[in-house]
Amino acid sequence: MRSRRQAGLTALVLGVFATIWFSVPAAEEPLRTLLVVASGAALLTALGGAAVVLRTGRAAAALPRDHRADRRYGIIVAAEFAVAALGALLLSAAGRGEFVPVLICAVVGVHFVPLAPVLRDRLLVPLAVAMCLVALTGLVVALASSTSAGLVVGTGAGLVLWGYALLALLRVARAADR
Repeated sequence: MRSRRQAGLTALVLGVFATIWFSVPAAEEPLRTLLVVASGAALLTALGGAAVVLRTGRAAAALPRDHRADRRYGIIVAAEFAVAALGALLLSAAGRGEFVPVLICAVVGVHFVPLAPVLRDRLLVPLAVAMCLVALTGLVVALASSTSAGLVVGTGAGLVLWGYALLALLRVARAADR
């Protein structure tokens, strides 16, 4: 029951964040339309995750909670937000605000590594690597061309998170077939 709920929560949270990342880039048509469509599809994925959470809610709520894991999760997420906020402030103060999406994407990627054991989801490590590669790609492209880092990172991070959210829903579907 908990694994279905956890997969639903994963799809919900990452679907919402994919939607947000897809809204970061300022893009010209036809990419802008594709980003809007992808954002809507990611939001539908999040709603699918919410449906799974609601269906498993009562039964999963009756299971004992792991308060140590909850505490570790809170510390990791708080550290992620603190590092991202401080880094964004420093980049903005240095007149390099265009690189804030790169920093945030990298911080989000790194935070998945310590979350993997807490959430008992080893697939968060490849997700971490993928997010860090998106951040690095955004940085390199922005430095080597006139393409904005936000366009590369917003699109890439949205796709990576949406893909992982869909994978979480697939895990739920496979578990239901067993």
